[in-house]
Amino acid sequence: MPSGLWERMEPVLAEMDPRHGTGRPRIPDRAVLTGILFVLKTGVPWEHLPREMGCGSGMTCWRRLQRWIELGVWDRIHHVLLDELQESGKLDWSRASLDASSIPAKRGARKQGRIRPIGDVLGANII
Repeated sequence: MPSGLWERMEPVLAEMDPRHGTGRPRIPDRAVLTGILFVLKTGVPWEHLPREMGCGSGMTCWRRLQRWIELGVWDRIHHVLLDELQESGKLDWSRASLDASSIPAKRGARKQGRIRPIGDVLGANII
């Protein structure tokens, strides 16, 4: 994990996932994130994450990943990085696109009208 990227992510993690003072000593977020990225990049199963990496067990990394997903940490980090790129003028929105698969319709949106048949007879479509 490059230090520059970690410096951007650490405040978001601290803000959205405050540390608890009970139980076992918590494995540092940076170490767990290293384990998560290793598994996602290599495709190794969680249970085969090498302990020598110092990022805890695969289950620890998986649980923290699930918690961060539930808390919306990844979306927040994505927005922080996009804002930073926008402020520095390095974001080119002319190449961006959205479609219905990434943006759901709002509640109360009109439903499509009835699909009218082509021709006089209703029947199975034939190619």
